[in-house]
Amino acid sequence: MSRFDDVFEFNGQVRGTSGGGGDTASGGETLRHRPWVAIRWRCCGAYSRIYRNREGTAYTGRCPRCARPVRLRVGPGGTTARFFEAE
Repeated sequence: MSRFDDVFEFNGQVRGTSGGGGDTASGGETLRHRPWVAIRWRCCGAYSRIYRNREGTAYTGRCPRCARPVRLRVGPGGTTARFFEAE
């Protein structure tokens, strides 16, 4: 079985979610404990996680191959789905 590691860039620093201690976003919050949703990027056939912003209002991220942005708003009456597709 192969294992996929997520790699993210924050303020010009590349960080991953694999490893022992858990990487941190700005403010010391660990990515490992931040809410996330899975995205299948149809533009490039890639998969990644995107994480909820600090305000808790949206999940934002970019395609890991072409950097196309996506934003999923959080609000009342939303969905409980955890997997999405982006164009």
